[in-house]
Amino acid sequence: MSDAGAAPAVAALPRGLDPARAARARWRRTVTPVAIIGAALVGIVVAVALAAPVLAPHPPAAQIAKPLLPPGATHLLGTDEFGRDELSRLIWGARVSLYVGGLAVLIALGLGATAGVIAGFFGGWVDEIVSRLMDAFISIPSKMLAMVMVAAFGSSVGLLILTAAFSYTPGAFRIARSLAVNVKTLEYVQAARARGERLPYIARVEILPNMVNPMLADFGLRFVFVVLLLSGMSFLGLGVQPPDADLGSLVRENISGLFEGAPAVVMPAIAIATLTVSVNLLIDSLSGRSTRAAEN
Repeated sequence: MSDAGAAPAVAALPRGLDPARAARARWRRTVTPVAIIGAALVGIVVAVALAAPVLAPHPPAAQIAKPLLPPGATHLLGTDEFGRDELSRLIWGARVSLYVGGLAVLIALGLGATAGVIAGFFGGWVDEIVSRLMDAFISIPSKMLAMVMVAAFGSSVGLLILTAAFSYTPGAFRIARSLAVNVKTLEYVQAARARGERLPYIARVEILPNMVNPMLADFGLRFVFVVLLLSGMSFLGLGVQPPDADLGSLVRENISGLFEGAPAVVMPAIAIATLTVSVNLLIDSLSGRSTRAAEN
């Protein structure tokens, strides 16, 4: 009876212990065509933005030709309503959008993850105070907060970064807190607490590494929100101010010449759409990876 019951487990043992086969299976499940397309598009946008001083054919603020020229050999995307090379401004605008969006999300996730781990780990009155404080922040619409801040202190890149960061910190806190509450009940965290380890060690070694994939997916999602918020503010004239430009302000400053020079308006809009879609594709792959890891 005991031999018959042990036979299936023994037969399944070699397959379960084959590390090469398991690694190939995990790779096939993780590296999907959607993940490859999203990573490639994001990589191209980031590479172009970082190499803006080399790739841009002209300085972004230089008036070098007639206004609203059509695309041609000299100016691949034409010129804007002030005679500036549209390709150069598009490359530099993508750089500004990535810089502001990335830095704002890093600040938001840093603050939100720190507060979320503290609230989730300690619980009780600490969790209650921090959660209610974040509820107060999350009740303020992000665009309204941005408009109030710009009206009070004027528009600047630093102010836009801080405003976007504070707007999306409560959402990052909610994600981090829920993850920390789930992770702190697991055996290895309980063992670390029983050994007398302090919170900084437990957070750095036991909790945060197990929050990486969901937080990366949240990073991508909030980055899209920040880029769209910045683009909307710039389109309203409250975002990045001339002579600097981001993708949203490129649409705004050329909207009056839409019929004479459509590429000056259409190309920045396509760049915004490409950036957000590619980041969303990458987010989907990361979310699917974390879900499959949890199921396994």
